[in-house]
Formats: sequence, C-alpha cells, structure tokens
Amino acid sequence: MKSNVNKENINFLVYLQDLIDKRKVELPEKSYTTKLFKNGLNKIAQKVGEEAIELIIESGENNDNLFLNEAADLIYHFMVLLSIRKLRIEDVIEILKQRHYK
Repeated sequence: MKSNVNKENINFLVYLQDLIDKRKVELPEKSYTTKLFKNGLNKIAQKVGEEAIELIIESGENNDNLFLNEAADLIYHFMVLLSIRKLRIEDVIEILKQRHYK
C-alpha cells in the first residue's frame, strides 16, 4: 500500500496551496501566479476551463506524459482559483472525505 507516498503527495498539495496563498499576498514580480491574481477571478476561472478542455483532449490520446502534465496544469490553476475565493485544497479534501464516509 502506498499510504506513506500518498501522505507525502497530500502534504505537497498543502505546501503548494501555502505558496499560492503567499504569492497572492506578496505579488512578487515575474511570478506567473502573480500574473494570474492580477488578472482576477474571471480570468482565473477561464484558465481553469481551458486547462480542463486540454485535459479532456489529451485523455483521448495515447501519451500519458502529456495527459499528466495537463492534469497538473488543471490542479494548479484550480488551486489558484480556490485561493482567490479564499478557500483551500483542504476544503475540497474535506468534502471528499465527507462523501466517502456517508
């Protein structure tokens, strides 16, 4: 069972969410995340949609590397969207846990 690896992966998502939240506050120059925040909620939501479409397109292809990269892009942009809404990936995890244990 990969429970240790899974915990490390979840911890990385929390670390990444912390970094995204920090970028939202500090808005460092030359940061792609800063650019996203400066573009605002609607543009971030649009970017999430674009990444979702790209993932759907790649799902029909036979290239796992491209598919996984699009999945990573979608998760990252989704986490930025969470941050601008003052939410976190842990909030989503909690909903998933509640659904699982019903």
